[in-house]
Amino acid sequence: MREDELATRIVEHFRAAFDDVEIHLEEPYDHYGNRGVADVYVRVRTPEPVDYLIELKADAAVRHATGANEVLRQYRRMERYFYKDDEHHVRPRLARDGPGVNVLLLFAPTSRCVRHVHEHRALYESVDPDAVVEGVTATRKVAFLTKLDEAADGNLGFLSMNGDVGFGSDEFAAAVPDGSRLASALSDFEATSE
Repeated sequence: MREDELATRIVEHFRAAFDDVEIHLEEPYDHYGNRGVADVYVRVRTPEPVDYLIELKADAAVRHATGANEVLRQYRRMERYFYKDDEHHVRPRLARDGPGVNVLLLFAPTSRCVRHVHEHRALYESVDPDAVVEGVTATRKVAFLTKLDEAADGNLGFLSMNGDVGFGSDEFAAAVPDGSRLASALSDFEATSE
């Protein structure tokens, strides 16, 4: 599975799930030499603006990464510098109910990604879900994408592993949708790990 396939599903999901949405793919940022790209940047209005900064990781990315530290460094750099760029702004709102920014690190539901996350689960699970970005309440999620086939209906999901439910826990296993690509990838991983 490629990252462009994941990005396509995310675009389909947000277009179906929200009426007022801006979507930017491969959105660059540059703050005094701290350059990077958000794979997907989405702003929805519900009615207050809520942003989604999304870093996608599919098979090729985890295969070429030197490890989880490299993946997390890229993810955290996006969080730290995206809104310091002159092109992007987020403002605190007194009436906001919930986070104004969602910083997401989303893995493809593939055997390779499952193996990568399993090998580095302590690092991914250690990402604090609570954050503040430029004075705005934010949340961080490290998760596997689920329900890819339902994205066009606005039902794309993700299974987070950096909150109360750790990767490989009974709660995590119970939350994996039956018959899903993630269930198949986890099954393949377990079969080859024995």
